[in-house]
Amino acid sequence: MIVRPLSCHEEFAEAVGLQQLIWGFEDLELLPVRFFVVASRIGGQTLGAFDGSRMAGFLLAIPGLKKDGIQYLHSHMLGVLPGYRDAGVGRMLKFAQREDAQARGIRLIEWSFDPFEAKNAYFNIERLGAIVQSYVPNMYGTRTSILDGDLPTDRCIADWWISESHSKTPVAARVSLPRQKTIESQQALGNELQRYFSEGLAITGFERSEDGGTFLLSPWPSK
Repeated sequence: MIVRPLSCHEEFAEAVGLQQLIWGFEDLELLPVRFFVVASRIGGQTLGAFDGSRMAGFLLAIPGLKKDGIQYLHSHMLGVLPGYRDAGVGRMLKFAQREDAQARGIRLIEWSFDPFEAKNAYFNIERLGAIVQSYVPNMYGTRTSILDGDLPTDRCIADWWISESHSKTPVAARVSLPRQKTIESQQALGNELQRYFSEGLAITGFERSEDGGTFLLSPWPSK
């Protein structure tokens, strides 16, 4: 498996096709080839993971600027074909993303993820070392993705400070994932997490369990 930048319109088109295979998006929600072209030209990232000549996964990120002037990358999409999951492809893409960002002096990479996807939460927080300080209700509105169905697209925002390491701090609060994802359970989880965020806590750990998992929150300074 090799990870490298996507380099031509044909490869961008293959990444568009992967969006349909991975998430089941309808045409209206597909990021088109021209978006990949723009991202690659303005300082973003368009990376592909290749098994021989076959693209097994891709990553798309765009540059951003915080209100306080911090430059960062917003990692908008990372997808891996079903047959290649649990094989470390996503980790390879994220590490390649980090290497490129560090080479350019970028300290922060952020992305959104569904807090009800326990596997992703564990990977983001425990494997990569991202922290979470914000929760956005219905971030993308109603979507056609098979993962969201008709539910609101509530998202946590992962902050990955790639040039900094943080030691584990004492856990001040624990928030368990509800067993089922419903509008009511989304609202309850979102309200609880946002209350802790407003008190200066951040998600710094995640414990997996058979029925989901638990977010671990600790005091965290605002960047």
